[in-house]
Amino acid sequence: MRFERATEKVAGRVRKMRPSAVRDLFAAATRPDIISLSGGMPDVSLLPQSAVRKAAKAAWCDQMAQALQYGGTDGRLDTRRVFADLMRDEGIRCKPENIIITSGGQQALDLIAKTFVDPGDIVITEGPTYLGALQAFSAYEPDVRCIPFDDHGMRIDLLEAELQRIGPGNPRLKFLYTIPNFQNPGGVTLIPERRKRLIELSHQYGFIVVEDDPYGRLRYDGGHVLPLKALDDSVVYLGTVSKVFAPGLRCGWIAAPSGVLAKVNLVKQGSDLCGSSFDQVLVEHYFTDTPWQRTLRRFVRTYHERRDAMLRALEAYFPPEATWTRPEGGFFIWVTLPSYVDAASMLPEALEAGVTYTPGDGFFPDGRRGRNCMRIAFCFESPDNIDEAIRRLALVIEQKLELYRAFIEAGELKEDKR
Repeated sequence: MRFERATEKVAGRVRKMRPSAVRDLFAAATRPDIISLSGGMPDVSLLPQSAVRKAAKAAWCDQMAQALQYGGTDGRLDTRRVFADLMRDEGIRCKPENIIITSGGQQALDLIAKTFVDPGDIVITEGPTYLGALQAFSAYEPDVRCIPFDDHGMRIDLLEAELQRIGPGNPRLKFLYTIPNFQNPGGVTLIPERRKRLIELSHQYGFIVVEDDPYGRLRYDGGHVLPLKALDDSVVYLGTVSKVFAPGLRCGWIAAPSGVLAKVNLVKQGSDLCGSSFDQVLVEHYFTDTPWQRTLRRFVRTYHERRDAMLRALEAYFPPEATWTRPEGGFFIWVTLPSYVDAASMLPEALEAGVTYTPGDGFFPDGRRGRNCMRIAFCFESPDNIDEAIRRLALVIEQKLELYRAFIEAGELKEDKR
């Protein structure tokens, strides 16, 4: 009874929040008979034990007093220097004092929303976009506007049309959130011409660009594309070690102009005062004392092989009514099925067949769009498992399509002409 009384007092913004579809699938994904294509989990078994052991030993034995102590809200200066160096490799000039360390990329998203968003403020994202970002933003009750993408990233023409509706200098328009490299969930990359135009529009209409770049170093095809932050220092850049080192070390960062960081620092003080000093010291030693670039190349080779295995399997097994993206890097492929297929309602049958994926509706703020879509991840399973999972999933989809084809032939449904 006490519990029931407490739940009645939960804030309205919490009642509006939806659980993560990926988190809900984790329990099922641990079953030994399930091949999981749902989670974007890096394969940490590829990390050399000697390198991790060396970094952990240095953190524990050489810097125990610092690693086990409180730290500053901004994070350790040495760790911020490491992140500044990583960004410089990508073409971004950034000083350590323009970086604040966060407990992973997810906390960075929460801090940005908490710093800038009042209820009803406008936030623009790609549509679909990272469901963790939608969760983080939703607590602050924004008006999220989604801009579709194509094979070249966010449709800038559609963004311009939306901005014209919003109007220049609109105080409610706070920021645009984008994952320009190998977008989650779409896998697409924003081409250089569109990046340049996006920056121009941000100045014209007066909004902040928030660039989330967890996958930028995991490129399998094509050449390096300069980050938005390299084109304009006013961009707020979010980074993380989760995809190139270890997600269990909750260590990410925000790089931004000093005025933005001062406000983020103030907000962060109310969240955790400081992050894990131990994690930060370990990260410092990994990126300075071990051949981490060699391990990164191993990650890239392995994920490249798995992406190719998934693309081959999709071509071999999936029905002609399905389409999908062809990512140049990252972890994900976005599959679009005919409009009359509900990927969420099909999930129990896929689980029965021994495979998981993430339904597409969770990547939209309204939970209605994307119902005929799914995100499938190629980062964790072996090529053989990927092939088998796509074969199983194709059989489930084919069973659905056979039923719908019968309805179409009987004139009960219109054919999807996509």
